[in-house]
Amino acid sequence: MSITCFIEYEINPFKHTEFEQYAKNWGKIIPQCGGNLIGYFLPHEGDNKRAYGLITFDSLADYERYRQRLKSDKDAVENFQFAQQTQIILHEKRYFLKGVPDTLKFDSGDV
Repeated sequence: MSITCFIEYEINPFKHTEFEQYAKNWGKIIPQCGGNLIGYFLPHEGDNKRAYGLITFDSLADYERYRQRLKSDKDAVENFQFAQQTQIILHEKRYFLKGVPDTLKFDSGDV
């Protein structure tokens, strides 16, 4: 059974461009470290300080291995530093979800 890590960000509403660069950087890093990136989502209308990232894993154990790889990945470390230096992320929450069968448009192998 796969799980999805749903990341909810409270971002600086005046730094959407910087957050978009941060997200684009993860587009390369996450697959290198073992995650299946569904995507990052920026505010378009309404609340301008919420952004989201969704990453799937085959199991919670795979997520834990992924987190370990991030700590030693040069590009990941640089991206974390970029976020700190630019102060684009004000708060972050992570939720771990499982998909409801027969409602998903894809499975984790399609991502």
